[in-house]
Amino acid sequence: MRQTTMILTIETPGQGLHEVTRPILRWVHDSGIVAGLLTIFCQHTSASLLIQENAAPAARRDLEAYFACIAPEDAGRYDHDDEGPDDMPAHLRAALTHVQLTVPVINRAPALGTWQGIYLFEHRRAAHTRHLALHLMGE
Repeated sequence: MRQTTMILTIETPGQGLHEVTRPILRWVHDSGIVAGLLTIFCQHTSASLLIQENAAPAARRDLEAYFACIAPEDAGRYDHDDEGPDDMPAHLRAALTHVQLTVPVINRAPALGTWQGIYLFEHRRAAHTRHLALHLMGE
């Protein structure tokens, strides 16, 4: 059994679903591990991870709009606003999604479905540098 790790740095331009599938696919392929298990961990409390539709941009827009409705930016609504009005809504949105994904690796690639992509879901309005810890274990 082999294992390898890396920190993937992603620059986000602001809120939204930002696809990170390609650099992850490349890293898994280059690892030489044919079969195993990939863990992706977002090292932040105001961003999260999703496996989502990668063909229709409308699906991503609808997801973003939905989360804006269930965790709205509303001045005075939240006690925690240390970094601005999008601070607490970002934490709520991250709490409702995932900060870790686990994906099987088959034939040197994450076993994603035809229309699935891996997304970093940035919940803050400003641009941020985000870090994803990748861990791959297998043979």
